[in-house]
Amino acid sequence: MTAFNFNTVRSVLVEDGATRNLGALLKARFPACQRPLVVTDIGLVKLGMVGPLMCALDDAGLHPALYDGVEADPSESVVLDATRTAKAHRSDLIIGFGGGSSMDVAKLAAIMAMGSQGLETLYGIDQVTGGRLPLVQVPTTAGTGSEVTQISVITTGETRKMGVSDATLLCDLAVLDATLTTGLPAHITAATGIDAMVHAIEAYTTKLKKNPISDGLALQALALLGKNLVKACKEGSDLEARRNMLVGAMLAGQAFANAPVAGVHALAYPLGGHFHIPHGLSNALVLPHVLRFNSSVAGEMYAELAAHVGAGDTADELISWLDQLADMVGIEKRLRDVGIAEKDLALLAEDAMLQERLLVNNPREITQEDAYQIYEAAL
Repeated sequence: MTAFNFNTVRSVLVEDGATRNLGALLKARFPACQRPLVVTDIGLVKLGMVGPLMCALDDAGLHPALYDGVEADPSESVVLDATRTAKAHRSDLIIGFGGGSSMDVAKLAAIMAMGSQGLETLYGIDQVTGGRLPLVQVPTTAGTGSEVTQISVITTGETRKMGVSDATLLCDLAVLDATLTTGLPAHITAATGIDAMVHAIEAYTTKLKKNPISDGLALQALALLGKNLVKACKEGSDLEARRNMLVGAMLAGQAFANAPVAGVHALAYPLGGHFHIPHGLSNALVLPHVLRFNSSVAGEMYAELAAHVGAGDTADELISWLDQLADMVGIEKRLRDVGIAEKDLALLAEDAMLQERLLVNNPREITQEDAYQIYEAAL
C-alpha cells in the first residue's frame, strides 16, 4: 500500500424530513449564524420545494435570503451573481439546495462572499488562499455526490468547463433527506443514479490516487445504487429505495473526491458543453464504450466490480449488466438519440482533450483519435 491522503466533510445527517427542521438544526450547530443564503434554481422554487425550507429558517428566527438563479452547467456569471447576493444580504452561512449545479455554486459563493479572491484565481487544484463562510449542502437528487466533494465545475466561455478542487470546498454539514427526492421524475432518477454509479466505477479504477478507503466506499456505493436504482425509478415514493440511492450517491462522492474520476467524465463534459445534455445522461451515454476501451488495462478491476454486484466475473459481464440496467430504467443509450451526428464527433474529441485533469486519471491513455473512436462507437 502506498501513502495516501483522504479528506471528507465534517458531518453527514441522514434523516427523512430533516429539511423541515433545518432552521432549528442550524441554530444548534451554527449559533453565530443568523443570515443564511439559500442557493438553488427556479425550477425547485416553482415545484414548491424551496418554500418549506425558507419557512423552516424563518420559524427558527433566522433571516434567510434566496438566490434562485442557478442553471444547469452554471456559468461564471451565475457564481458572481450568487456572490453579490450573499454580500448584499450580509450572509453568514450558505445553503446549497438542489442538484450538483446548485451545490457547486454554493461552494464558490461561500468562498468568494467572505474574501476578495477572484473566481479566475480559483481554477485548478488547491488554489484557494482564504477561508469561507459556513456551508451546508442539501441534495435533492441522488447522483452528483457534490455535497461531499471538494470540487466545483463551472462553464467558462461558451462551452468549456473548468474545475475548482480544494479541501476548503468540503462543507460543514451534508443533509440527506429522502423525502426531497420522492417526486423526482423517473428519467432524472435514472440519469443521476447512473452518474453516481460512474463515480463509483471510476473511483475504483482511477490511475493515480486509488486507495483502500475510496475502494471500500466505491464498492458499497455501487451495491446500494445497483440494488435500488430500478425500484427508485419505478416506485418513486419508496422512501427506503430513495434513501439508499442518496447514501449510495454520497458514498460514491466521497470515493471520487479522493480517487478522482477519469475518461468517462472527460468525454461526457463536451456533450454537456456543446449540446446541453444533462451531466448524468452524458456520462451514461459514453460509459460502456469507455469501459470497453479501458478493459485491456482495467479488465481485472472491472471483473472485481462485476462480481461485487452479482453480474458475473468478467469486464464484459459488467458492461452487459450496465447495458441491461440502462434498458430497465429507460435511459437513452446512443448519441444519435440526443441529437448528435457524425459531423459533431471531431469537435467533441478535440474538446475532450482539454480535460487534462481527468484524462491523467484514466487507467489507459486516451488520445484524440481514441476519443473519436469512442464517440463513434457510442453514436
